[in-house]
Amino acid sequence: MKITLLTVGKIKEKYLKDAIAEYSKRLSKYCKLEIIEVADEKTPDNASEVVENVIRDKEGERLLKYVKDDTFVITLEIKGKMMTSEELAEKIDTLGIRGVSHIMFIIGGSIGLGEDVIKRSDFALSFSKMTFPHQLMRVILLEQIYRSYRIIAGEPYHK
Repeated sequence: MKITLLTVGKIKEKYLKDAIAEYSKRLSKYCKLEIIEVADEKTPDNASEVVENVIRDKEGERLLKYVKDDTFVITLEIKGKMMTSEELAEKIDTLGIRGVSHIMFIIGGSIGLGEDVIKRSDFALSFSKMTFPHQLMRVILLEQIYRSYRIIAGEPYHK
């Protein structure tokens, strides 16, 4: 299985880079992991809804360039479906059994995802009704994907 994280913006903080590297290393036992970053747009303070939509659309165009037709796309959205770790593991396992060989998780920028990206999504996933920094969300997502593979393999996970 190939897992891709398609994200808006670059990670600058060393502690986040270190955590991403650690989970990437752990995941290499279970899947082929790829992380793709696209440039983010600067969002002015007090931007209007129209300006925010233009920004989301520009970032969305950049994201969609990497999405292939045969890729199963999971977008991270506040309004998506909340799942337990076991349910996410079952989702990943079931997709593999159905013959899906590539799952792409898309994390938007600081103001979320554009309409075209949301329309292309095969599944909307929510980790919480709370908003998290999109950089931190990468670490949280990688940890949950790693946990999912441990659950699928019937291996203990205590960290």
